[in-house]
Amino acid sequence: MRYFLIMNPGSGGGKSRKKVEEILAFFHKNRLEFDYKLTDTLDDAYTLSVEGNNKGYDTIVAVGGDGTINRVINGFYDPHGRRVSSSKLGVIHTGTSPDLCKSYNIPMNIQQALKTISTGKSQQISIGKITYTSAYDKRLDGQPLYSRQQRQQLSKMNENVQTNYFACCANIGLGASVARSANSGIRHYIGDFAGTFVSLVRTLLKYRPNNFLVSFDGQIQALENVYNIAVGKTTYIASGIKVKNQLISRDIRFYTLIIKDIGVADWFGVIRKIYSGKNFANTKTLSLEYASSIEVYGNQINPELEFDGDPRGFLPCVIETAQDPLDLICEVHDE
Repeated sequence: MRYFLIMNPGSGGGKSRKKVEEILAFFHKNRLEFDYKLTDTLDDAYTLSVEGNNKGYDTIVAVGGDGTINRVINGFYDPHGRRVSSSKLGVIHTGTSPDLCKSYNIPMNIQQALKTISTGKSQQISIGKITYTSAYDKRLDGQPLYSRQQRQQLSKMNENVQTNYFACCANIGLGASVARSANSGIRHYIGDFAGTFVSLVRTLLKYRPNNFLVSFDGQIQALENVYNIAVGKTTYIASGIKVKNQLISRDIRFYTLIIKDIGVADWFGVIRKIYSGKNFANTKTLSLEYASSIEVYGNQINPELEFDGDPRGFLPCVIETAQDPLDLICEVHDE
């Protein structure tokens, strides 16, 4: 068994440097065959993941926060959603928001996580594939990414169309603003849960809802006064925010959580529901549905999107499930 560790010593505000030493000591002590490299940037994590997959390591281990984990996952896939190797993914979370770990029974304690990785037991999980534009383009306002009218135009600006992958959740609406605020450093001072909660409230106070044109499995809907559309795979999506759903690990569907038409009087009820993780009945302000393919049209007022905790691009976008599942090392339990 050959391991390749991709380690971000700067995750968790730089607090993970000592954890790196602890992890390496475990591999040495147990005489495991491994290589490792440290990252300077999140892009390094992606580049190293591609390298590890190409070299045929049995297990590639992401050591860092949600940003590092996301970039490592992307290295497992080609642009068409196919796996590029048979490597398994191991995760040792040293960041601030352990949503993937909580959703898939990956221990947060480093020694327990290391023991789990050394067993090699895994389950296959479905991964979200998101295609979007890397730069805002007003020519695409009100248009889907792959409309007939835009195909020729898109071929000319192909360098601006990108495909990435995510394990937890993508957000359209206020999600990018919340993520940017939470990632600004506030969580290092008041904690993950409180930092994200404060960022959410701050964003709500100044955010102005707008209208989105969305296709769910080919059915186009005009959604008005929308605050956020969450398209997710996992129960835990953002630092305490959780969505109880019907999905199983290899489900090709996503849940879509839509928040709209909320006034100040509705805030408490909506926030309580998205933090409780309990079942709720759909209302005009909060609804949960399921779809296999989601297309969000270009939007001039609020074009930005985020996934797995980072603002990454712009509408329009297409969200679907990657063709191949990911083998994730975790504490396997029957579904």
